[in-house]
Amino acid sequence: MMHVNGDDIELVLCTAPAGKADHIARILVDERYVACVNIQEVRSVFRWEGEVQVEDEMLLICKTAAGRREELFRRLREIHPYDVPEILAIPVQDGDPEYCSWVRTEVSG
Repeated sequence: MMHVNGDDIELVLCTAPAGKADHIARILVDERYVACVNIQEVRSVFRWEGEVQVEDEMLLICKTAAGRREELFRRLREIHPYDVPEILAIPVQDGDPEYCSWVRTEVSG
């Protein structure tokens, strides 16, 4: 299988409440900030306002082009219900050329 440098493709991770995850994902795909969002159940343990919290959340795994990162971060902050949402970008080192091309096309359309 041929691979391509995917250095312009990123995974953006964002946790959200279960009742909001699908809505957030649909907005991001519909507005072409991302090509695809996978949604997984997770349990998060974190300190917030001096107290250790345990929350069942959904993890959004968003596929996008690096050039859309700033706009995606801004849009996530606008539509997210949390005061300080988790938004982390992870660069893709390598990927299937057809998939990477599809991601690029979807977010540039």
